[in-house]
Amino acid sequence: MARSRAAYEYTEAEDKSMRLGFLLIAAGLLSLLGLGCCWLRPALQERGGGGSTNCTVLAVRQLGERFACTFSCGAACRGTARYPCLQVLVRTSRSSAPALLHEDERQLRTNPKCSYIPPCARDDQENSENVTHKQKYWKEKVGSQPFTCYFNQHLRPDDVMLKRTHDETVLLHCFLWPVVTFLVGVLIVVLTICAKSLAIRAEAIKKKKHL
Repeated sequence: MARSRAAYEYTEAEDKSMRLGFLLIAAGLLSLLGLGCCWLRPALQERGGGGSTNCTVLAVRQLGERFACTFSCGAACRGTARYPCLQVLVRTSRSSAPALLHEDERQLRTNPKCSYIPPCARDDQENSENVTHKQKYWKEKVGSQPFTCYFNQHLRPDDVMLKRTHDETVLLHCFLWPVVTFLVGVLIVVLTICAKSLAIRAEAIKKKKHL
């Protein structure tokens, strides 16, 4: 009787394997839950009301208004500088009304009045030069050439983005790796149980042969 009970008990290696499997299952589920609540759901909501369209530059201009940005020059060194506001007005294939172009959703939230936020430098003149360089790019290099842009009705229907913050690759990896972790955990648990079951059957067959 004691030998039969011992046959059904997991060895130390099998016990560790089962614990690892359950740990991976729990990690996968918690990762999916955390990413879904904190990151994936807002990202899908952003993309839900959006799509792509063709844009053509109508006007590129600098406004007289300047905006503040924060620069960092070391661990304990921070300060405030200012940059001019660049606006790139475009026409989209979905509407005849002009729209304001933005780099991405983050830039739109940070400064909805402007099309470009330069890397914040300590010197205001350097910030102005960066904005002027971007202005020349849109005027001379892009000009009247059509390009792909993106819109999102949930944010601001009269604005378009040059690129998306959350693209398909990021969303895929956000969903893929927690699922892979969960499936690997399930596979480890199933293989361990199957291996134990086969070992018990082999032991039972061996005993019958000796009887």
